[in-house]
Amino acid sequence: MSANLTTTLRQLDIETRIQYGMMFLFGTLCLIAAAAPLELLSKAVIVSTLFGFTAGIWVSHLVQIVQKAAKKQRGGTTQ
Repeated sequence: MSANLTTTLRQLDIETRIQYGMMFLFGTLCLIAAAAPLELLSKAVIVSTLFGFTAGIWVSHLVQIVQKAAKKQRGGTTQ
């Protein structure tokens, strides 16, 4: 299974791999911050900020994918 995952990830372009890595990083940090023994207000601010970063990268990734698909459908290049 890990060989299939590795092969799949290597087929993705570098921008997509970076975006997936950043989403994973900020999502993991968000979960860690949610479980951290912090004051409630501090925890809410940190988790909200990290979740905002994760969601922003995800939306940016979706926009990029739609733009590439539209360009490909019109016959243009994707690079």
